[in-house]
Amino acid sequence: MKIRIILPLLLLIISCKSKKPENTSVIVDSSKVEAIKKNRAFDLGTRLLDACNTSKFKSFNKEEATEKVIANATPEKVTATCLKIRQRNGKFNFIKLLDITYIKTTKEYVFRYDIDYEKKYFKRELKITINSENKVSAISTKEVPRKPM
Repeated sequence: MKIRIILPLLLLIISCKSKKPENTSVIVDSSKVEAIKKNRAFDLGTRLLDACNTSKFKSFNKEEATEKVIANATPEKVTATCLKIRQRNGKFNFIKLLDITYIKTTKEYVFRYDIDYEKKYFKRELKITINSENKVSAISTKEVPRKPM
């Protein structure tokens, strides 16, 4: 009796295969992305990081960013974040594009930049997400651990 129950259950478990997750994002070549998206990401990223040097942040407008980004990128929050980053990394110099990722489900482009600072002890990256309306829908920066030599 037990064999009649266990054998079909065992066959059922063995026959079930897990589906491979569909790849929802892909890294795209810079030449295949619209110039307006590339320029918007670079300009707003540079403007935000330049604010750390000058302490004068020009808020984003509705043509440049979504309501969520405008609400979160207040001068007070940007200043507080800049103080922490500047104390640790020094003065901002420039950003260099590392890669562009296209997210198929949301039709957004994520631009990943390497941030060059005066102090070279810590490495940071900036990620800017541009939606299908050519507006910034997310901005984030994080410290990246250095690879051991």
